Amino acid sequence: MPIVVEAVYEGGVFKPLKKVNLKDGQKVKIKIELDVSKYYGVFGKASAKELKELEEEVQM
Repeated sequence: MPIVVEAVYEGGVFKPLKKVNLKDGQKVKIKIELDVSKYYGVFGKASAKELKELEEEVQM
């Protein structure tokens, strides 16, 4: 069952913003999804989906 954990990347390490119920050494897969909320309003009335699409184009 997937768990969504917000984290900050600092010094080469992902640091969760809240406590995560995992054992030390437990392996996980991480899907990185950047926060596009900082762009809300910048491009007019663009939807969250449109902002994510723009962000993906920029990262390519």
